[in-house]
Parts: sequence; C-alpha cells; structure tokens
Amino acid sequence: MKILNPYESNMEDRLQFSFRGSFDPHEPVEREFEVFLHALEASAGPWMPNVVQGKRNRKYSRANFWKAFMEVRDEVGVAIGLYRTTRPALEMTFSSWFSPSPPVLDVQFMLQPLSLFAEEARCSNFIDMVRAWASRYPVTYAVAHSHADEQLSGAPNYGRDMQVSIRDGFDKIYGVYWLNVFGPALVEAVGRERMLSTPVHLVEELPGGGVLLVTWPTVTDFASEESRQAQARALAHLRPDLDVDTVLLALRDRSATLAVVEPRFHPDVEPLLSRVTGACVISERQRKIAEFNASPPPEPEEWLPANAAFPVDVQDPADAREHYATLAEHLVAILHTQVPSVFETTPESLTDVDFHLWDRNFPETFERWKIDEQLMPAVGAYLGEVLVRRLGGQWIPRKKLEEAQVRVGNRVWLPFVRAQRYLGSRQALLDYSLTQIYREAERHRA
Repeated sequence: MKILNPYESNMEDRLQFSFRGSFDPHEPVEREFEVFLHALEASAGPWMPNVVQGKRNRKYSRANFWKAFMEVRDEVGVAIGLYRTTRPALEMTFSSWFSPSPPVLDVQFMLQPLSLFAEEARCSNFIDMVRAWASRYPVTYAVAHSHADEQLSGAPNYGRDMQVSIRDGFDKIYGVYWLNVFGPALVEAVGRERMLSTPVHLVEELPGGGVLLVTWPTVTDFASEESRQAQARALAHLRPDLDVDTVLLALRDRSATLAVVEPRFHPDVEPLLSRVTGACVISERQRKIAEFNASPPPEPEEWLPANAAFPVDVQDPADAREHYATLAEHLVAILHTQVPSVFETTPESLTDVDFHLWDRNFPETFERWKIDEQLMPAVGAYLGEVLVRRLGGQWIPRKKLEEAQVRVGNRVWLPFVRAQRYLGSRQALLDYSLTQIYREAERHRA
C-alpha cells in the first residue's frame, strides 16, 4: 500500500502537532494506551490513520496497532508510524520510551492540508482529543499550529544553540501558538493564576496541574489580524517582559511573509520555477514567488543571426558531431539515476535537469574544475542534441567548444556558451536555464 507523504509538496500549509507526556510503565500497555487510541479514533474523523507501521505496513485496526507495537518493542521503548493512503496526508509517530526513566509518551505528526481545519467543529474535535490525551498522560508541553508559521517563529531552538535546545527543551514560554498545553513546571514558573487568566479563546486547567490554552476558535485563521492580536496579548500576558505592540508587529510581519502571492512567472520558465518554489521551505515559498515575479530571467543572448554564423573549421564534421553526441551521453551517465527522463532528450528532460542541478546545488557543491571540465561540456552538448532532435537543428562544428553552434531556423545557438553561464552559480541555473533557451529557440525555428 502506498502511503501519502505530507512533505512531498509545499503547495499547501500543514498542521504540525507535538505532544510530550508521561505514562505508567507498570500498567499493561493495552490498558495504559486505551485513552490514546480511543480519543484518536473518536476525534480524527477524515484524517484518521488507515495504515499502521511496525516492521511492515498494515491496515489500521486496534489489533494491527498492537501487532506493530509488540513486534518493534524492546527494552528501551516503541516507535510506531501511523499514515494515510488518501488525502489528507498524514505522518504520525507514536513513541513510548520505558528507559531511561521517567517513561515518556511522544506523539508527533504533520497533516496536510491545514485547510482541513477551517471549520470550528473540526477544531473542537481536535481539542477534545488533545484534552483527553493531556488529562490521561501528564504533559510537559504540547503544541498544534501552522507548520509554516511555526518555522518563522524560530521554533524549536528560538535562537539557542542546538545542544542547549536539546538539553533544555521548552524550559520557558518562548512562543504561544494556536493550541498549547503547558505542563505543571511551566504553569508554576509563570504563576497558575496568571496562566488561568490568559485572554484567549479557551483556557482550561487539566488533571495533574497542566493548562490547555487555545488562542482562537480555528487554526486556519492564525494569520488574521484578530487572531494575531489574541496571540500577541497571550504571549505578552504570559511573558510580562515582552511588549504587546512589539510582539504584534513581529506576528504581523510573519503574516505578511505567508500571504499568498499569485505566481506571474514568464511562461518559458513557469514549469521550472513552479517546481523550485514548491521545493522551497514552506515558510519561504510566498516570498520566493514574489521574488521570481519581480525579477524574470534575462532574455537569452547566446545566439547569432544565421548569416553571421561561424563557418565549420574542423576537418571531419561528422566526427565532431559524434563527439558532441558522446559528450551528451556523459550527462546521461551522470544523471540517469536521479533524472530518468534524461534518456529521452526532450524539452521536459531539460526542465528536469535544470531542477535537479538547482536542487542539489551542483555549481556550489562540486569542485570548480569538475564543473568546468566535465559537467559544462556534457550540459552544452546535451542542450545542443535536444535542439537538433526536437527542433530539427543542425550542428555547425568548431574546434573550440564555445564556438560550436546549432542552427535552428534563422538563428544559430551557442549551447556551450549557455552552459558556461548556466553553471556559474546556483542562481545562474535559474537565470540561464536550459528550459528557457530551448523555448526561445522553438519560437524562432520557422
């Protein structure tokens, strides 16, 4: 069975949830985790996991959950995956650690799309689930929020060194999100009376001393002005050292960063830039779209009028053309595993090459001599071969690679010059893409 991956696309925001509590290791596990499973099954509705993963994937059922639990359990603990095969996409990890003490129940998940929680009733069901878990398993800290906005907030390190962050965790209130459960230690650090008087949508004291706090009725409205004001008031209330206006200003800036920007990409590079923005960290996606909208790539300059073409200056043109074909095969050899379409020598394969080289940042990852001496000739020859095979182009061989041309219609194109510019930097892969120059040549082939 194929499970969906909520990280596969950044086109939509996700609900991120983190829960860390404790449990009684002396109780039979079926009894101890009954509340966890019952609350999940009662509240999840359309996002209920339908796959449980232990040593293998099984269709979700209580019986299969316990099969997975027992087959992966060891003296340290258990880690089980819970997923879905249809939208919404879910990646959930249920972990229970028996050793070292104290025992820990850790539940993490990412759910896409966030828009699933646009209705207050569905958010209420989610809150009911978390309330049930937090009431049964005393919580250190739990949070549910927009994944994109949480990234912008600085979580989970909040400016701390990684090792310090791992050591200290959420040792004080660094931020307030849509749903928060503060454990007894955090409640006492803030002051129970102050915590319970937080001006938000919902505040509840939980068994064991924790407090459940929900800033706004629906999580999808997290970036609205009213929700941001509630979030700012809550954080400033719990952190009197912070100024509410300063906090609100930072939250508004995050909302502006996440505001949807309609792509207006040049049609020649739209397939490439859509993939690039889709691969960006979700919190940076809208900013990157705006950047591409404002700065379209320059028009290709690697061409000459056909009547100004350099003449053939090699003794055996057929041998030279065979050499270009061999160079193009070098690119196929380099990329065929990660970019299978490179075998096809099509305009779509050029876009796949563009994206792969950008995604892996070839120009700034590999030594410059390898880029200039090995990759550049292969890329230039491959581009030339696509122009020949798909646009009816003709190689005009030259002794110097940078002077070799492909005639298409009333222009000759310089694929090796383009490749040299293209491989100058990661940004150059987008500014001088193979996709764009092919589409420009296509328009001038008549």
